[in-house]
Amino acid sequence: YLHIKDPTESMTGRNQTSVIEFVLLGFSHVPRLEPLLFVLFLGMFLITMLGNGLIVLLTVVDAALHTPMYFFLRSLALVEICFSLDIVPRMLESLVAGRDISFLGCALQLFLILSCVTSECFLLTVMAYDRYVAICHPLHYGMLMNQRLCLLLAVACWVAGIPVSLLFTVWLFRFPFCGPRGVRHFLCDVAPLLRLVCADTSVFEAYIRVATVLVLMVPFFLITVSYGRVLVAVVRMPSATGRQKALSTCASHFVVVTLFYGTACVIHLQPKSSYSPESKQVVSLSYTLVTPMLNPIIYSLRNKEVKAALWRVKCYGPEETRY
Repeated sequence: YLHIKDPTESMTGRNQTSVIEFVLLGFSHVPRLEPLLFVLFLGMFLITMLGNGLIVLLTVVDAALHTPMYFFLRSLALVEICFSLDIVPRMLESLVAGRDISFLGCALQLFLILSCVTSECFLLTVMAYDRYVAICHPLHYGMLMNQRLCLLLAVACWVAGIPVSLLFTVWLFRFPFCGPRGVRHFLCDVAPLLRLVCADTSVFEAYIRVATVLVLMVPFFLITVSYGRVLVAVVRMPSATGRQKALSTCASHFVVVTLFYGTACVIHLQPKSSYSPESKQVVSLSYTLVTPMLNPIIYSLRNKEVKAALWRVKCYGPEETRY
């Protein structure tokens, strides 16, 4: 790959506490494409912010969307906004300006990435449970998914990943970094940072591998169980119209889950030797840019209630839609 010399490389006899910055190499191996990539990524980022911001706005101002399903959808959109704001502006800057990122800035970015990914895993699980209750226990849905429980579940999803993310971030950045400062990625991720550590990281890698499997696979198992029971309930419905309506309420969420876990498993659960850092960057773009951009599009295009709410806000304004 294109090696960018770090001025700190020539400094000898310094320990980890003297590290003041890293260099995000990103797409430096294709310098001619960087202007085109900047325009492409900026466009995708703007669509992401507009789409997810619109989901947040509609679910707040339109009374018809004040239900548990759209409450959790709003939380998911907020997570996507935070995730994109953490990664994309810095990536765009590295394409047209300096590639340097401070030691603390890199640590903060990694912490926010881990926290947002964990929150999204849990939110997708809660959304699957919401669909299970709505389809399998429709008469008790209002009582089971009450406002207090929904709020507690959303808060739990937001804060559950903070302790683990903070632990692994602090643990990783306490290792001594020596030699080249070039991070072979467009963001501060665990794998490329570990390549710069000059110490034994086997224990850290074992623990983070276990944490990754738990954070990804336990929610995925719960989502699978929820949809398995939903499928059984749908098959038992006597009406074809009822079956179609029940499945349509799950279709958008199922597509989002497939996109999220498809890319996450490719990145985090494949053997390290099966792909290069450059190929991993390409796959990483799917969950840093493509998935956050597609989520609001999927929910709005396949959801008649969201499209109706958008029409009401457009025609009558936000104040009238509150009542």
